[in-house]
Amino acid sequence: MVIVRIIDGAMQIIYKNKKNIHLATGLNANNQLNESSIIRGVQCLELFAERLKGFPAEHVRVIATHTLRVAKNKHQFLMAAAKVFPFPIEIISGQEEARLIYLGAMTTESTSSTDTKFVVDIGGGSTEIAIGKGNDLKPLLVASRPMGCVTYAKQFFHDQKIDFDSFQRARLAAEQQIESMIHIIKKQKITVAFGSSGTIKAIYRILLDIGVCDGIITPKRLNDLIRYILEFKSCQDINYPSLSNERKSIFVSGLAIFCGIFYALGLEALRFSPCALREGVLYELIDGPNFRDIRQNTAQLLSDHYNVDQRHAKQVVKTAKFLFSQWQQQTQIVIPPNLESILYWAAQLHEVGLKINFTSIHKHSSYILKNSNLPGFNEEQQLLLATLVRYHRKSINIDEIPYFSLFEYKHIISAMQMLRLSILINNQRNTDLNLDAFKLKLSKNSPTQITLEVNQDFVEKNKLILLDLEQEQKYWKPIDDWQLSIKICRYKINSV
Repeated sequence: MVIVRIIDGAMQIIYKNKKNIHLATGLNANNQLNESSIIRGVQCLELFAERLKGFPAEHVRVIATHTLRVAKNKHQFLMAAAKVFPFPIEIISGQEEARLIYLGAMTTESTSSTDTKFVVDIGGGSTEIAIGKGNDLKPLLVASRPMGCVTYAKQFFHDQKIDFDSFQRARLAAEQQIESMIHIIKKQKITVAFGSSGTIKAIYRILLDIGVCDGIITPKRLNDLIRYILEFKSCQDINYPSLSNERKSIFVSGLAIFCGIFYALGLEALRFSPCALREGVLYELIDGPNFRDIRQNTAQLLSDHYNVDQRHAKQVVKTAKFLFSQWQQQTQIVIPPNLESILYWAAQLHEVGLKINFTSIHKHSSYILKNSNLPGFNEEQQLLLATLVRYHRKSINIDEIPYFSLFEYKHIISAMQMLRLSILINNQRNTDLNLDAFKLKLSKNSPTQITLEVNQDFVEKNKLILLDLEQEQKYWKPIDDWQLSIKICRYKINSV
């Protein structure tokens, strides 16, 4: 945990606290997180919560990475954490983690505007790689591979014993993980390389211990270090002043992963960067508007890539904003800011699957959104985007809506209703649609029981809209507490 304050636009660290939980050690072969690991993690969060008392929620970001990404019982952890820790925990994808690591490293490292920069970060359960060019803080390439110093220690170095064969197997396994990327990365012609976080920091410090003044990792220095390390028979026997007892058990496995990457990519030198994921998260937390711009830019790039009809998408977004505004004015439910934004991005991107086929477009679009790399979105935000789009038309299976820890069910279904109505109203793809022809009224009994008043003159000129709304009523009817009533009203509306 890092707490900073901003002085004249610069970050100043005022508090740091680190607890090595090694959550990945608690994953079994079926990716179930054991009870003791959950308890350790929750106890750590409970301790951190004491220091964060009084902090506004918008000033805190809590990021979870590989272990909670893969843990099948992650919700057990999240629910236990919620009892003692008042801030939402965001699980981010490996690609998003790589992007944030690159951002954190590049905000502090001085490089040339012509450099092609490579950043690697070896974590407990995964390794992240990013490549960028010049002064742009957005990487060109990001990747995450399921190899980490904790998981490789369990897999290759049983009982913490060290031998050449085990080291080679771990190294080759790491190389195999990046095999498909080697040609792509080499093609970028890397000019400067950085490594961040625990494993590479430990390598850097050991090099300093043995007299390498600049701490830069080169092929010869790495070979020498490996030779020194392999003289030990057990991880706990490794004796360097800078290597802590906690790090010893996972250092050799991390070193093997690093060697596999370093040699496979033919790197000539690599420098340690003290900044990584935490600094990237802090940078975006402080520069809040820029964080939102990243997600908006992501949505626009995806829209362009799949040749979405921009005029139609903008009209659906406009309608979603129109209906949501009326809904919000009539309910006591407080909607999280992120959910409103995701509703509008869902409206913008609901037709990305049209490039595959119109039949089952809602399923195609949802699949694309769920499985694409979406910079700026955490795991649940991306899943919510895909879920809203999945149910933007046709029947709705409420039981198939995933569990969310950052969003409540009542928020999700209300957003889903607004999206469905916004898309339905624009079925005829009329960009001159006068939204004043529609009025949304909520029942006093439930915010999911809606009456849509439609101007009679509008209905007479657009007879298909009534048939579409009647069909939508049938989709809502089987769902408990959902109700869509249609009321044709005569009132004057201003022409567009």
